[in-house]
Amino acid sequence: MQVWKQALVAGSAGAAVVMFLKGKITAGVVLSGVSLATLASEYPEKFSEIRDSLPRYVERGTVFLDLVSRAGERIAEVAEGRGAPWYEGFLRG
Repeated sequence: MQVWKQALVAGSAGAAVVMFLKGKITAGVVLSGVSLATLASEYPEKFSEIRDSLPRYVERGTVFLDLVSRAGERIAEVAEGRGAPWYEGFLRG
């Protein structure tokens, strides 16, 4: 990768992080898009692999969120059955 592309990726990614931390979501998304587009132009075959495997990642994420949701529901059921002191103790850690 050429030096100016490395600088563009690093600068736009760093600026995107700063914008996200400042709460300027739109600017952060635009700047992160610039860095991703630059990387995609340099490594198109890698981005093609990622795009092809994206549905599998989404499916895994959905399964994980379903598992977490069921665990949260179970904790809420147990908390209702045992009363508020148990639940408050659980939240305090």
